[in-house]
Amino acid sequence: MKMTVKLPRLGDTVDEVHVLEWLKQPGDVVAVGDPLMSVETDKATVDVPSPVAGTLAECLVTAGQDIATGDPVAVLDAD
Repeated sequence: MKMTVKLPRLGDTVDEVHVLEWLKQPGDVVAVGDPLMSVETDKATVDVPSPVAGTLAECLVTAGQDIATGDPVAVLDAD
């Protein structure tokens, strides 16, 4: 089953982040909690974890892009 992963809230006052890099690529198998990508807030660099286990089907954002909490970032084929 395909699942769209959205950017979770990363802090009480964090609404926008800057995508630094993808740590997984389409076709990679991920477990719950595996880091999918690194993002930068105004105060820290944070890894965004996978909410489900499965295979990364598609990356919906690119490195260098600014995104907001709740934006779709990836599509996973969930187990």
